[in-house]
Amino acid sequence: MSEAGEFVDAALQRESSWERADEHRERLGGALQYYGSSVGAVRGTVRDLTRRHPGLSHDEVTALSSELWAAPVFERRLAAIVLLQSNVALLDNSDLTRVEGFVRGARLRALVDPLAVDVIGPMVEGLTGQKRARADIALDRWAQDDDVWLRRAALLSPLRAFRAGRGDEDGLARRVATVRARHPETDIGADAADAPDSEAIALVRAELAEARPGLRLP
Repeated sequence: MSEAGEFVDAALQRESSWERADEHRERLGGALQYYGSSVGAVRGTVRDLTRRHPGLSHDEVTALSSELWAAPVFERRLAAIVLLQSNVALLDNSDLTRVEGFVRGARLRALVDPLAVDVIGPMVEGLTGQKRARADIALDRWAQDDDVWLRRAALLSPLRAFRAGRGDEDGLARRVATVRARHPETDIGADAADAPDSEAIALVRAELAEARPGLRLP
């Protein structure tokens, strides 16, 4: 493990709590291990890391994010997301392959949603020209994928932009229509929480009803 990775892991374990670990396990499931560190401690650890290692390069950020993600520990994976979020200006469409792997392996709303809303969305919004076009093609592909979590990420990724009065209306409408057409069995009604992509459509509709009431989704 790298020195930076060891620093993050040790700091998260120092902030551990077996009571919180049990709460996380009960709430999120037993597929991952849990140190029991709070979200605040995870964010604080990443802030401390950037003070110890100022000016991290693109390759250093992405390599460290993969290193942290590699262990099936919830707090390490959340730290990887916070690290990417804190350095989103360094990312471009070429990083979507790495992030796609994270989404496919996450399988938890508590990891997929911040990846989508705080990393993928801002990264794509910051792209222009061919890089933006390639990123849009990737998100369109995600909306067609058999992996429900990848579809959820494609749908939720523009939420921050829409909340700020921006966002790609055509892209979102296209992806919603794709999900609904390819997976007509999904229900966006009261039981949508049982289907992560359907729940994502319901969340997007609710957000846009406030932020963009004039936007009509399929």
